[in-house]
Amino acid sequence: MDFNVKKLAADAGTFLSRAVQFTEEKLGQAEKTELDTHLENLLSKADCTKYWTEKIMRQTEVLLQPNPNARIEEFVYEKLDRKAPTRINHQELLGQFMIDAGNEFGPGTAYGNALMKCGETQKRIGTADRELIHTSAINFLTPLRNFIEGDYKTIAKEKKLLQNKRLDLDAAKTRLRKARNLDAKVTCEQELRIIQSEFDRQAEITRLLLEGISSTHAHHLRCLNDFVEAQMTYYAQCYQYMLDLQKQLGSFPSAFISNNNQAPTSSMSSVASAASSAPVTSSMLPSTSSTIVSPILSDLKESSGSRKARVLYDYDAANSSELSLLADEVITVYSIVGMDSDWLMGERGNQKGKVPITYLELLN
Repeated sequence: MDFNVKKLAADAGTFLSRAVQFTEEKLGQAEKTELDTHLENLLSKADCTKYWTEKIMRQTEVLLQPNPNARIEEFVYEKLDRKAPTRINHQELLGQFMIDAGNEFGPGTAYGNALMKCGETQKRIGTADRELIHTSAINFLTPLRNFIEGDYKTIAKEKKLLQNKRLDLDAAKTRLRKARNLDAKVTCEQELRIIQSEFDRQAEITRLLLEGISSTHAHHLRCLNDFVEAQMTYYAQCYQYMLDLQKQLGSFPSAFISNNNQAPTSSMSSVASAASSAPVTSSMLPSTSSTIVSPILSDLKESSGSRKARVLYDYDAANSSELSLLADEVITVYSIVGMDSDWLMGERGNQKGKVPITYLELLN
């Protein structure tokens, strides 16, 4: 017990001496030992690395997981060394809603089938997003976090020890200057040599640790390349998924006209093949410039009679010679000699005008 009390008293004395030295330095009443320029530059580089590594790491976490509550939950599970429960992401949830809606509207309808195709694509994008988060967490976020919570904490600890040794050194120098008699001066000089040796040793330890920052930068550069590669893979997958979806949606109008009219299998195959090889437009609606005509509509153009047709999509007339259409309404259509092959003449009561073939489904 006596030893512990003496140690406590000695520690309290050291702490008080450091506090006095620090205060006098701030007030300009005491000299301060300056670190060498190389060491100061290394300390500044370490602090700068820590500052920007933290900001990049935090913002990357926000980018990969925008929900702050989800980030907190993942942090807690990580600290508990437990695996966080799998959570459906926004793309997968949207995809499931689209698939459910498509089933409700009917897979045999144009809109229902399109919703199901879009839903499947959204779920695939959701899976790709999950892979991006997982890969980025392992290859990019984890190394950054290891530096902040490991290497830099060690540097900060040694930096604090160096600061304390520097305060002890300057306090010893002050005591030597204030010594009045020879014995006191001898004691202070001996103490100063010991403290100077400890300071030099601590400065060397700190310098060796700080010189490892360059290796840290090289390691973080490799991690950054991995992160960029993961993003490149993700965006390439998303682009390919959407490109495939656009091609599928571009073939819907002509394909559904054939299906709804129960065209022969050989005719359906030829129409679907032509639609899939046609250029993809940026809209889900069929183009009025399409040259794909179903067999039944071709028969109508060759005959002189009229037929009833159901409108598949809304259509706004471009000029007075055309007839505006509303989805699901039934109109009368017939062919006129010399008319463009992509159009028929449509009638609704007293209204008459050209209508695009690809917007129609002929009724038996």
